[in-house]
Amino acid sequence: MKKGIHPDYKKVKVVCTTCGNEFESGSILDEVRVDTCSNCHPFYTGKQKHGKTAGRVERFNQRYGLNKDKE
Repeated sequence: MKKGIHPDYKKVKVVCTTCGNEFESGSILDEVRVDTCSNCHPFYTGKQKHGKTAGRVERFNQRYGLNKDKE
Protein backbone atom coordinates (compact mmCIF):
# COMPACT_ATOMS: atom_id res chain seq x y z
CA MET A 1 0.00 0.00 0.00
CA LYS A 2 1.13 3.51 -0.70
CA LYS A 3 1.84 5.60 2.35
CA GLY A 4 -0.03 8.82 3.04
CA ILE A 5 -3.01 8.29 0.70
CA HIS A 6 -5.29 6.21 2.94
CA PRO A 7 -7.67 7.77 5.48
CA ASP A 8 -7.16 7.24 9.19
CA TYR A 9 -9.27 4.19 10.17
CA LYS A 10 -10.18 4.11 13.86
CA LYS A 11 -12.66 2.71 16.37
CA VAL A 12 -15.73 4.93 16.71
CA LYS A 13 -18.93 5.07 18.75
CA VAL A 14 -22.12 4.23 16.82
CA VAL A 15 -25.30 5.74 18.28
CA CYS A 16 -28.84 4.61 17.38
CA THR A 17 -31.19 7.59 17.14
CA THR A 18 -34.29 5.43 17.73
CA CYS A 19 -33.43 3.60 20.95
CA GLY A 20 -30.21 5.31 22.08
CA ASN A 21 -28.15 2.11 21.95
CA GLU A 22 -24.40 2.67 21.64
CA PHE A 23 -21.79 0.24 20.34
CA GLU A 24 -18.30 0.35 18.87
CA SER A 25 -17.33 -0.11 15.24
CA GLY A 26 -14.62 0.97 12.82
CA SER A 27 -14.81 3.97 10.51
CA ILE A 28 -12.96 7.02 9.23
CA LEU A 29 -15.59 9.27 10.87
CA ASP A 30 -15.47 10.42 14.49
CA GLU A 31 -19.03 9.35 15.34
CA VAL A 32 -21.70 7.44 13.39
CA ARG A 33 -25.45 7.88 13.94
CA VAL A 34 -27.85 5.25 12.60
CA ASP A 35 -31.65 5.34 12.40
CA THR A 36 -32.23 1.75 13.59
CA CYS A 37 -29.89 -0.85 15.02
CA SER A 38 -30.10 -4.57 15.74
CA ASN A 39 -31.40 -3.73 19.23
CA CYS A 40 -34.59 -2.01 17.99
CA HIS A 41 -35.08 -3.28 14.40
CA PRO A 42 -38.28 -5.38 14.12
CA PHE A 43 -36.56 -8.15 12.15
CA TYR A 44 -33.97 -8.78 14.88
CA THR A 45 -36.33 -8.32 17.84
CA GLY A 46 -38.94 -10.73 16.46
CA LYS A 47 -41.71 -8.13 16.47
CA GLN A 48 -41.98 -7.92 12.69
CA LYS A 49 -45.55 -7.97 11.42
CA HIS A 50 -46.78 -9.13 8.04
CA GLY A 51 -50.19 -7.49 8.17
CA LYS A 52 -50.54 -6.54 4.52
CA THR A 53 -50.06 -10.05 3.17
CA ALA A 54 -52.31 -11.81 5.67
CA GLY A 55 -55.37 -13.33 4.04
CA ARG A 56 -54.47 -12.71 0.40
CA VAL A 57 -54.39 -16.40 -0.48
CA GLU A 58 -57.73 -16.98 1.25
CA ARG A 59 -59.34 -14.01 -0.55
CA PHE A 60 -58.02 -15.29 -3.90
CA ASN A 61 -59.43 -18.75 -3.26
CA GLN A 62 -62.80 -17.31 -2.22
CA ARG A 63 -63.02 -15.00 -5.22
CA TYR A 64 -62.29 -17.66 -7.80
CA GLY A 65 -64.03 -20.58 -6.07
CA LEU A 66 -60.90 -22.62 -5.49
CA ASN A 67 -60.46 -25.12 -2.65
CA LYS A 68 -64.18 -25.35 -1.90
CA ASP A 69 -65.16 -27.95 0.65
CA LYS A 70 -65.52 -31.25 -1.13
CA GLU A 71 -68.83 -32.89 -0.33
